[in-house]
Amino acid sequence: MRLSIIIPAYQAETTLRRCLDSVLSQSFRDVQVILVDDASTDGTHALMEEYCQRDHRVQMLTLQKNEGLSQARNHGLHKAHGEYVTFIDSDDALGKDTLQAVMEIINVHPDYDFVEYPIYEHYGNIRRQHLLQFPRREYKSIEDYWLEGHAYQHSYACNKIYRTEIFKGLAFPKDEKFEDVAMLPLLLGRCHLWATISVGLYLYYDNPTGITAKADGEALRQLLDNHLRIIPKICNAEYYAHVLNIALDVYENTGIVPRLPDKPYNNTTKLRLKHLIGLKGLCQVNKLAHRFYRKTGR
Repeated sequence: MRLSIIIPAYQAETTLRRCLDSVLSQSFRDVQVILVDDASTDGTHALMEEYCQRDHRVQMLTLQKNEGLSQARNHGLHKAHGEYVTFIDSDDALGKDTLQAVMEIINVHPDYDFVEYPIYEHYGNIRRQHLLQFPRREYKSIEDYWLEGHAYQHSYACNKIYRTEIFKGLAFPKDEKFEDVAMLPLLLGRCHLWATISVGLYLYYDNPTGITAKADGEALRQLLDNHLRIIPKICNAEYYAHVLNIALDVYENTGIVPRLPDKPYNNTTKLRLKHLIGLKGLCQVNKLAHRFYRKTGR
């Protein structure tokens, strides 16, 4: 088996068929499709059974209780027999011939531990959709990938095909909504060579009721904590500004001033304000500014 495809699903009857049709119509055929039903109570289970009967490459795991996306992926990894593995969310899809295009590059470069391919973010929402493309580039340095490649902005578990063995002994963290940000640095620590490429397409559909869109203050705090583990080792002004924005979101949602190490960067207005009035003061000003914007629309 060349490639295992793990598709967790919970209450996904309205989107799963679109996802599975995009996967099973791929020109690359040497796949094991692992569907993980995370204790759905709608028509998800019946839909999975339909596809299992239709295509021998599809198999199904049924969890007895809802365990969340991370655990569903972990259960799928335990059943993966492919030399390579990828993850697709049940409300997303693949562009035509994506797997063939990516696997051809992997065949030419068997030393790659994973390959990242283009992703259409918020697909289907005309106002928000954005095609995130990548240059054809190889990486050996985590710092180069994280900072120059801006990996912190697209640390998705999806839109990547991985060598399965790099997951050995690892698990997606349970009960986190931004588990990808926690997992990717761990995987990078096991990689020797990886690449971004310009072929293939992952369709990340806009979903206002999805896990990320419904993230609360606790989820944002977890996201911030994941970045705070990275900043002492890898940081530049642009990345620090990105993490500062997450810290401001945490305060706006919880009212608690989060911890954030001081750095000397002052290349943005927010960073300059932070130096002048401190993190607490910036949190308060930012929250007031957002409140004024929502009230006036200006």
